[in-house]
Amino acid sequence: MEKNKIKERENELLDLVRIFCSQKLDKEYLFLCEKLVKKMGRKRDIPFKSGKLEIWAAAIIHAIGSINFLFDKSFQPYLKSDEINEFFQTKSSTVSTKSRQIRNMFDLWYFSPEFSTKKMSNDNPFNDMVMIDGMIAPVSELPEELQILLKNERANGRDLEFTTDSE
Repeated sequence: MEKNKIKERENELLDLVRIFCSQKLDKEYLFLCEKLVKKMGRKRDIPFKSGKLEIWAAAIIHAIGSINFLFDKSFQPYLKSDEINEFFQTKSSTVSTKSRQIRNMFDLWYFSPEFSTKKMSNDNPFNDMVMIDGMIAPVSELPEELQILLKNERANGRDLEFTTDSE
């Protein structure tokens, strides 16, 4: 497929995601879904170059929603996954499968720094933990300058692990 056709499909996919998020979700979900579409568009083998764009849009929203507890009534915003399928006229099983494929492709999981909402990032139970020599330890165990470095890296969506010199 030619680059201009792929870019055209990406723009159509972005439009679908934007319409859904502006009607059913919020600006933060819109930002995260757009970010995911664009990241998919930079892959060597672009996933959405084939298949129905409505399925891809639903799966992208489902993937972002899944890792941010969108389908849990105790979180805001809250949405039933069926609402995504009704909106895009897609089948739940197809969207779930494609969503899982996307999550696996980009290693998306709960509290993924790059695709978590602000609330999820702030509530991350691992914020106060760090890996030191392959062991989980409280951040407070680090010297203050390393705590600051870790905080800055995490603010930029990256994490650090530390090793000590065992000699």
